[in-house]
Amino acid sequence: MSSCNCRWFAALLHAAVVTAVPLAAQPGAPANGEWPTYSGDLAGSKYSPLDQIDAGNFASLEVAWRWQSADAVLSLATPDGGEWRTDSRLIFDELNRRDPNLWRDALPPTVTNFKATPLMVGGRLFVNLPTSVGAAIDARTGATIWVYNPKSYEEGTTTMSARWNQRGVAYWSDGPEREEERIFWGTGNGYLLCVDAKIGRPCAGFGENGRVDLMRDIPRATRGERDWLNALLYSVQSPPIVVGDTVVTPMSISSLNDTRERPPGWMRGFDARTGATNWTFHTIPRGDEFGNDTWEGDSWRHTGKVGVWTIMSADPELGYIYLPLNTAAPDYYGGHRPGANLFAESLLALDLETGERVWHFQFVHHGLWDYDLPAAPNLVDVVIDGRPVKAVAQITKQGFVFMFDRVTGEPIWPIEERPVNTETDLVGETPWPTQPFPTRPAPFEYQGVTIDDLADFTPEIREMAVAAVEPFRIGPLYTPQSLRGTVFRPSTGGGANWGGAGFDPATGLLYVPSRNAFAVKQYRVPEPDEGATLRYIEVRGAGSSRPEMPQGLPLFKPPYSRMTAIDLNTGDHVWMTPTGNGDRIRNHRLLRHLNLPPVGGDSGRSGPLVTRTLLIYALTTGGSSDGPRLVAYDKATGAELASTDLPGGAIGTPMTYMLDGRQYIALTVGGGRVPELVALALPE
Repeated sequence: MSSCNCRWFAALLHAAVVTAVPLAAQPGAPANGEWPTYSGDLAGSKYSPLDQIDAGNFASLEVAWRWQSADAVLSLATPDGGEWRTDSRLIFDELNRRDPNLWRDALPPTVTNFKATPLMVGGRLFVNLPTSVGAAIDARTGATIWVYNPKSYEEGTTTMSARWNQRGVAYWSDGPEREEERIFWGTGNGYLLCVDAKIGRPCAGFGENGRVDLMRDIPRATRGERDWLNALLYSVQSPPIVVGDTVVTPMSISSLNDTRERPPGWMRGFDARTGATNWTFHTIPRGDEFGNDTWEGDSWRHTGKVGVWTIMSADPELGYIYLPLNTAAPDYYGGHRPGANLFAESLLALDLETGERVWHFQFVHHGLWDYDLPAAPNLVDVVIDGRPVKAVAQITKQGFVFMFDRVTGEPIWPIEERPVNTETDLVGETPWPTQPFPTRPAPFEYQGVTIDDLADFTPEIREMAVAAVEPFRIGPLYTPQSLRGTVFRPSTGGGANWGGAGFDPATGLLYVPSRNAFAVKQYRVPEPDEGATLRYIEVRGAGSSRPEMPQGLPLFKPPYSRMTAIDLNTGDHVWMTPTGNGDRIRNHRLLRHLNLPPVGGDSGRSGPLVTRTLLIYALTTGGSSDGPRLVAYDKATGAELASTDLPGGAIGTPMTYMLDGRQYIALTVGGGRVPELVALALPE
């Protein structure tokens, strides 16, 4: 037996041993077949115990029903590119009658961005659309139950986007009898909405007519203020989290700034019944608060962001909420915010009752790469050296998994502060001299840039890649930004991103999708008449550049996207597989003769779904007509077991539910005129 096979056998044997260890309070969607939160549970697992759909029948899945996004009829633009406005289906039909191709100009780009993962409670799916419109859908038939339109898009598009953007909603009820049920979501113009889950009307007694202004009492937050893309400065794009009677909502604050002043991303707990603010945590500490000394020169007074833009997790038994916090503004030049900058790019555990800090860990000191925490922490019960541990695992854009005791915040395995490069030609910038590196698990994605990392399919391609990066600065992870332009990898989008990771409580395996991507940021001194208050601003548009390979060749070695399985009981990687063959690259005229193995690159940003028997993930190619598909992987080995065609490319992360004895998988897809929510099931 080869050494490779021995390793596989040892990994599988270990997984079998771990499976036999009983663990209390395991995460996962409820056994009744519902999917009541964004990840199925509050622990971020994306796991369901359902097993009607398995490897033997997965390829037989068919579309049970399709629901077209209501944005197609709610939000239209004038043919001449005028303001978005609310219109009727009649106007859409008239525009389409005049010119069948006109819809591409008439419909706002929101129709391509239906990211939300639906919830399923009581036979109903709940979802929100990119325009912050909410809807309830019959989970059996796909029929619309209600649509609630807050018309938030009339104020403008969401932060940093020419497209509106939403990822989901949250559900609350008053108890097991569900006499009162509520749906919460945030809007693109910065409100928290509460809607009666049964009838789709604003909740009486919650805030003002069912909404709370999230910008109220936030310093430097001005309603209607916009960034340089003319998008709103403050918005909500990810689902709130509801624990007991407390609602905590994320927010997105624009990074596209030319001024140093920005609203802070304070986190608040709201009463689910009244909308009153129960507590506020200052994520950029004020005055004599803990962490304020990490903001030198009183930079806390003007610096903004440092909130949660993505999905959160909570442990109701402990009474803790876990907040993956983002970068301070501006993202890449820190000369106006000297210091380590707590609690930017930190995992923060708060007491749900009081909002007080329990513990924290900062993943990047004085961040310069937009390596904010992109996904929900995974709350996992594992066995470390024979000892049951309530842990939390946080995946990062830079390709790390950090693990902590979720009660105390103590690292599961040592985390080392290692020296990093601090050389920069940006005046006033003082990069932090060390950064934390976990000793286990190993990184799940490539990090940093060296000549050896560049594509070397042939000697000629290697020469092209070397020439492409020659004008730029390259270096290991955490190489500082520069006027020349630093090529850094993973990119600002990761590595990992909002799709997050899935966790199997039976084996302790964490499944992490990631991408091999790079970014470059270049800077210039603003002109006096630009009104900028930053020493440097990003070079944008035609003036910017990045390494480009001729004829669409990749700059780096493969794989270009992957799925990695990590045993959180040991910190070992169990397997890695490229997600997709990457035929666009493999069939390139300069590469097809090499007969390359699968190189990945065929996945989007949506996350995985884990069931009792399968790991499920969406790919963009490889279907029966080489179109998008949903793939079932072997959880123990990463081998592809089966796939089924999708009617469009996956946009959101899939979920699963059981109703009337039939298991469904639902997700949002695009590719047509208007994106859809589709439900797949076995033939009746």
